[in-house]
Amino acid sequence: MKKWISLVLMGAMTLSLAACGGGGSSSSGGGGGDKPKQEAAGVDKLVSDYGYQWKDTSAPILNEKGAKELSFNVYSSKNASALDYNDMKIMQDLYASTNVAVNWENVSESVYGQQKNLIFGNANNRPDAIYHAGMSSGEIIKYAKRNVLVPISDYLEYMPNFSRILEERPDIKAQLINVEDGKIYSLPRVEEMGLLQNPNILFLNKNWTADAIKAGAVKGLAEADLADGLSLTAEQMSDLLAYFRDNDMNGNGKKDDERPMSFVYNNWQGNQCDLYGMFGLNDNLEHRIVIDGKVTYTVQDERFKEATNYIADWVTKGLIDKVSFELSQDNFLANGKGTETYGAFYWWESETVVSNPENYITCAPIKGPNGDQTACVSNNPEVGTGELILFSNCPNFEVLLTYFDRYYDPVISAQINYGPIGIVYEDQPDANGKLVQKALPEGVTSDELRLQNAPLGIIYLNDYAWENVVNMEDRAQLRLDRLTKYVTPYIPENVKPCPNLQFTLEELNTLANYETNFNDYVRTALIRWLLGGGVSDGDWDAFQKDLSGKVNLESIQKVYQDAYDRFTKG
Repeated sequence: MKKWISLVLMGAMTLSLAACGGGGSSSSGGGGGDKPKQEAAGVDKLVSDYGYQWKDTSAPILNEKGAKELSFNVYSSKNASALDYNDMKIMQDLYASTNVAVNWENVSESVYGQQKNLIFGNANNRPDAIYHAGMSSGEIIKYAKRNVLVPISDYLEYMPNFSRILEERPDIKAQLINVEDGKIYSLPRVEEMGLLQNPNILFLNKNWTADAIKAGAVKGLAEADLADGLSLTAEQMSDLLAYFRDNDMNGNGKKDDERPMSFVYNNWQGNQCDLYGMFGLNDNLEHRIVIDGKVTYTVQDERFKEATNYIADWVTKGLIDKVSFELSQDNFLANGKGTETYGAFYWWESETVVSNPENYITCAPIKGPNGDQTACVSNNPEVGTGELILFSNCPNFEVLLTYFDRYYDPVISAQINYGPIGIVYEDQPDANGKLVQKALPEGVTSDELRLQNAPLGIIYLNDYAWENVVNMEDRAQLRLDRLTKYVTPYIPENVKPCPNLQFTLEELNTLANYETNFNDYVRTALIRWLLGGGVSDGDWDAFQKDLSGKVNLESIQKVYQDAYDRFTKG
């Protein structure tokens, strides 16, 4: 296939794209050879000449003539492990079922980051669409004002699957609308499992804990208690961690390689935030949460000071491994393999972290010194906005919209997200009529198989899909079962994550002016306190004064509250 991106990254960068809608042949089957730039046919001609139809979501979108004479160029970044999208079975299957020829141009994420502005700035030579577009609210507003993007919400009649989603889920619609003009310019990724809001589960080495119990190092705990769901007080956990610190728990003759408690500081999962639950705070990496409909910042709560000092004391005493504040996720996972070194740690599953997961039990959130017991509530969204955009000078964009609408069929979504039937899924559904994953090829992990064969991107997998269409991966189901049993029951009903919010241009300017400074200020102060023994009353008072003063948290909070109020009103 003729490459239609020419990357020149030295000197004066230039971008050369083949004619929009031209397209060469691709191994996904579709189109043949390079063509001159196509003209927009208009819907009537598309229907009469090319058999264009959008109402029957199980029938081809175009006839054979349309398959031969129409094609689309779509630019997308991809994971380094993934096949070229043109070579993916799911893309070839989609061509066979739709007759819509899509020629994919894949680049690395870093190249896309370098080329993104050039693509948008080249008005005469753009692809038809960008997949994995990563469009922010501000970018949508900017390019919508310039008429660069197709206003997708004006053409919902050609997208029956997506239209149904918007009708059934006004909350999703509210996360997509450009508040400047009330239109939708991008397609979302929706994968709802109930996992992302709670990215931490506490695991405890039951053998080490049994040794501590036998040694009389911890009160109120018996070996019979060592089962999933164990609820420990902060005092009990402190005693256990001290015992882990002071003894050769793994029996290798060393007393300095045990890591009493570990996490990956400020990581998207397996982070430190659940420790603040000991003081009744549902903290997260942004320190922003919704309580009773009000956008709330945990760093303004006096309990945050108390919690920080308590945690800092654990760090000072060596109960929390100081390396936790420096480790990358990869290093954290590598350190868990081989000889057991972890006494307690936060992650989604022990199976990923340690070589002997059977030696670890799942714990409920730690009960703090004042009796508080809750977990963090992350703002990691299950609705990803800005995943796909179409350029307004794309000929016959109605056809391309109908094609991408098929991605929201749950059977297609499952294959887009995990890999195709015949490679990842069995050819025949299980007894419940649901897609079931095949046994993994020898020597291949589920992640490797998925990344190689699944483009990810725009999908819609919700409760209906999991209950009726596709089985969750075993690992995902395990996470969900553990969270449902041992974590989410401790989170108050009035506490919610802050969803994807759409902002006005003025609000975006306010966030641009203040939010980075706020984040940097809090991040710097918190790491200093946690590693430096805590925060004094004087430093805390000065911190609060700065929040309302030089970093202008009040203005930031107002922006989020106004946007959240719009979101809840639909």
